[in-house]
Amino acid sequence: MSNKKDYKFKVVITDADFKDFDIERKELEKINASLSVCQCKSEDELIEATKDADGLIVQYANMNRNVIKSLKKCKVIARYGIGVDTLDVQAATEHNICIVNVQEYCLDEVSNHAITLALACMRKVVLLNNAVKNGIWDFKIAIPIFRLKNRKFGLVGFGNIAKKVARKVQAFGFSVLAYDPYISSSVMIEYNVKKMELEDLLRESDVISLHLPLNENTKYIISKKELKLMKETSFLINTSRGYLINQEDLYNALNEKWIAGAGLDVLEEIPTNSDDKLLKLDNLIITPHAAFYSEESLRDLKRIAALGVAQVLKGETPAFLLNKEVLEKTV
Repeated sequence: MSNKKDYKFKVVITDADFKDFDIERKELEKINASLSVCQCKSEDELIEATKDADGLIVQYANMNRNVIKSLKKCKVIARYGIGVDTLDVQAATEHNICIVNVQEYCLDEVSNHAITLALACMRKVVLLNNAVKNGIWDFKIAIPIFRLKNRKFGLVGFGNIAKKVARKVQAFGFSVLAYDPYISSSVMIEYNVKKMELEDLLRESDVISLHLPLNENTKYIISKKELKLMKETSFLINTSRGYLINQEDLYNALNEKWIAGAGLDVLEEIPTNSDDKLLKLDNLIITPHAAFYSEESLRDLKRIAALGVAQVLKGETPAFLLNKEVLEKTV
């Protein structure tokens, strides 16, 4: 293998919580690219670590306009994941930098996790489990539990994960409703899903599962008004972004029984404090942002993120390019 001075490209991982980077390194060595791994904690550290990189892979780093304009050679930024709310895509586009993500990442894992949370809430599995472990053998503490068949499963957002949820929950007998202003009724019909306005979906659904990116239009899309529209017997599920839900309003909804319960994999701030009042509620299930995880999904994530960088640097069209308008200038 070439010495470092012979490398054609320099790729920097700005931050990541993985133990090793063998998968990424193997993919990048195919194009004679070196790989440096940093754990940047500040904007200044980001600027220093990335200023002369040809390509970047980021996990949580805030790639804002100031950082992006400091990049001298960068042609591509890849995100470990689907969401790109930590990247200023517009600034990258203005600087002719390709933004790539891993659009097929953990689709099965997150859709399965959302359904698992929904079923656990509806069957009140955690409540019953905790009661038995505390010496209470009595199913009546979980009354009422309703049959799943013919219940309505509402999807807020109808992207790739939501589409998988729709297919899977129909096997349990759910009818599926969806709100997504960017997806046509004809597409939803292909999945045997009924397109609805958000307020109508909230009123009718027995489960509401959120599958949205976080942006200025979706922040706090579920707040007091929306929670008040939901049935007292309904459940709210969130495996997307914590700030989709106003957490204080959700606490009130659960504590005062506006709704029956909720299942969350994300919160406004993670990790949460052990004294968070949400943790005291017995009609809430929380998992520690684990919906994405399987051994297979992590391997795919690392390989596809590195592959996206390699494709751009080789002059190829990347598989998952978000800002296609820079394509002619970069490949």
